[in-house]
Amino acid sequence: MATDHVDVLIVGAGLSGVGAACHLLRSCPGKTYALLEARDAIGGTWDLFRYPGVRSDSDMFTLGYSFKPWTSPKAIADGDSIRDYVRQTAREYGVDRHIRFRHRVVSGAWDSASARWTVRAHREDTGETVELTCGFLYVCAGYYRYDAGYTPPLPGVERYAGRLVHPQHWPADLDHTGKRVVVIGSGATAVTLVPAMAERAAHVTMLQRSPTYVLALPSRDRLADALRRRLPATAVYPLVRWKNVLLATATYQLSRRAPHLVRKLLRRGATGRLPAGYDVDRHFSPRYDPWDQRLCIVPDGDLFAAVQAGRASVVTDTIDTFTEHGLRLTSGEELPADVVVTATGLNLLALGGMTLRVDGADVDLARTVAYKGMMLSGVPNLAMTIGYTNASWTLKADLVATYVCRLLRHLDRTGQQIVTPQPPPDDDRVPLIDLRSGYVLRSLDALPKQGRSAPWRLYQNYPRDVLLMRHGRLTDEGVRFSRAGSPVRSASRA
Repeated sequence: MATDHVDVLIVGAGLSGVGAACHLLRSCPGKTYALLEARDAIGGTWDLFRYPGVRSDSDMFTLGYSFKPWTSPKAIADGDSIRDYVRQTAREYGVDRHIRFRHRVVSGAWDSASARWTVRAHREDTGETVELTCGFLYVCAGYYRYDAGYTPPLPGVERYAGRLVHPQHWPADLDHTGKRVVVIGSGATAVTLVPAMAERAAHVTMLQRSPTYVLALPSRDRLADALRRRLPATAVYPLVRWKNVLLATATYQLSRRAPHLVRKLLRRGATGRLPAGYDVDRHFSPRYDPWDQRLCIVPDGDLFAAVQAGRASVVTDTIDTFTEHGLRLTSGEELPADVVVTATGLNLLALGGMTLRVDGADVDLARTVAYKGMMLSGVPNLAMTIGYTNASWTLKADLVATYVCRLLRHLDRTGQQIVTPQPPPDDDRVPLIDLRSGYVLRSLDALPKQGRSAPWRLYQNYPRDVLLMRHGRLTDEGVRFSRAGSPVRSASRA
């Protein structure tokens, strides 16, 4: 079996992977690289999801790359525009010529004697297994399964005669015009689907077990619009980007320190956009505090507008059973439905599902500890991108890419070949993803952990992380640098 070698092997050609390759080209132009993409297109999430209204749930000044200004008037953009932005970036930097499509990575094996990873990938187009080696393995595969979304048990669903779909695999032939639609769920996907489908459906009902915090924001950034009339895009972009970063950071910090105040403000915002006498406490006031789960953003309050106009409604209840023509709820209410959409979440999947071995020993991800939110204890020369939960994904992806490039230059400059994160000195560990959303809680036991303090702790604070990742020391108690030949202590015992 022929084996290709590159300096850096990137797994995934979505928003993170394309960005990682661009950062590599900008900061380490002499490094050879390749991207392995399991699907047959660039774009990752933004190519996979095709449901009505799919859009960003963050503003594009922070979801866009730091090195490529977002120039569209809309600050909250549709999925097609984001996919085009990622593809255009890949073309501009020539990254598209380095992508190997239909290559699903299944395993990576590290050998300390040669300071190399051997990566195996299954070719979905030919069925063969291919091998590549690399000096540094950079996983940008997100954190959920692309091939299957999460659907809970649905009692009586076999009796249902209508159309049942999951947003992750939206059928191209589905026409909901004039149909009665029920969307099960209350997260970001549900609040996007409901107003979008309500434009053509007879009526759309959002059926939720419990409410989610929903925040209306303008779809256009007024400051950006004003500055664009006076300044070039290259000057406007960083100004608006930092304005939005600081505003989001302040909102998050206020939510953690004064949750009752933020809860009151969110309730007031929803009340002002809903019909008089609407039961806001039942349908839009969760039992948990703001940012225990991610806030749902609705551009220009489109969800509230659909409810106000009578084109959509929210029902807070649980399912007793599906019937032939819809759903019967625990309360006894019947919801007729021609189409039911199960916007019930994701299945988490670390590292795109690949397995790891270090010097012949299997790596148990659940026993590893993340270093700076991007590397794993006991696992040499590997980085992963996991974006922020309280801000735009790309803010963290850009910082990780910057840090990886700093590490690669440090290795070259010092003559070292290997960087291995070390476990924290104590066993006090907490979940890597600090949300209480169902999709997170279902998979916590299988994910890496983080420590209580830096450098093993991710603080969900972009300004703080800029100082750490762009300007902080590369040599600290959390990493060990070495040359080929020194075996690594088993990651599964870290």
